[in-house]
Amino acid sequence: MTVPAPREAAEGDAPLVRRWRPGRPVAVHRTLAVLRRGGGDPTYRREPTGAVWRATHTPDGPVLLRIAAVPADAELEAHAWGPGADWALDGVPELFGEGDTTAADFVPLPEHPALVEAWRAHPQERVPRTRAVFEALSASALEQVVTGVEAFAAWRRLVHRFGDPAPGPAGLLLPPTPEQWLRVPSWEWLQAGVELRRRRVTIIAAPRAAALERTLALSADEADRALRSLPGVGVWTSAEVRQRAHGHPDAFSFGDYHVAKDVSWALTGEVLDDAGCAEVLECYRGHRFRVQRLLALAGHRRPRFGPRMTLPTHTPNRAVRHRGTR
Repeated sequence: MTVPAPREAAEGDAPLVRRWRPGRPVAVHRTLAVLRRGGGDPTYRREPTGAVWRATHTPDGPVLLRIAAVPADAELEAHAWGPGADWALDGVPELFGEGDTTAADFVPLPEHPALVEAWRAHPQERVPRTRAVFEALSASALEQVVTGVEAFAAWRRLVHRFGDPAPGPAGLLLPPTPEQWLRVPSWEWLQAGVELRRRRVTIIAAPRAAALERTLALSADEADRALRSLPGVGVWTSAEVRQRAHGHPDAFSFGDYHVAKDVSWALTGEVLDDAGCAEVLECYRGHRFRVQRLLALAGHRRPRFGPRMTLPTHTPNRAVRHRGTR
């Protein structure tokens, strides 16, 4: 399986181009990296220059987006190919956290020096908002109860097998549409290492994709309840979707095997479970994902010892390493 080679843009393939001045420093890849599903994600590419290419679906059709910083003008320049170009370009400010208006209210407490330093290092960091709910859900479903390595391998294989080529010159692939996910045969899921529990989430969500997109208009609590009304979507999956599609700065990844432990260790020097971490984070309610993201950007992870845990599975991968309840 290989990504199609980049092609020369044909006549009529000229992109739409827009510039946006954010009024604050913006690191393109650092902001968008949360959308990349592993280093080999066929829907995402980072150039050595720092520019990012991203293939995605919009309500108007597929789009290929290339975003680069123009430091001399303090602007971002976005090129877009495909039927969804206008929609994607209109959303560039939200993609870089312009809708994250509560960031100005965030104040890390002095008793949490690691967070103070992380905020000092990334004072302009904002939570991105893709406005692509089903896309975020289908990718997050693959990450339930397995390691990132295994989830990313499944994503790569399934996108290569069932995603269409993106418009434009970059040779990227689009994530499968809801209809394409529904046509994935059971043996293809198994070859990708995805057992019934995880694939059921996408299969059940696909016919409800339009309703899922409407959760963008809901409050954070309402969107969380709507997402969790789907079978197989729990606290963790809802948070992962809302972090990306909705831009919710409070959508902390409770239920993850590592996150609460890493965050509590960074803030208190103790490794705590979800309940203990929730108590520590209560003072940051409204910004709990922001705290998680800042500490991750600063590289705060607890020391880890011993072998990784494994769980049995009936997929060809034989063993699935444990990431927690989703």
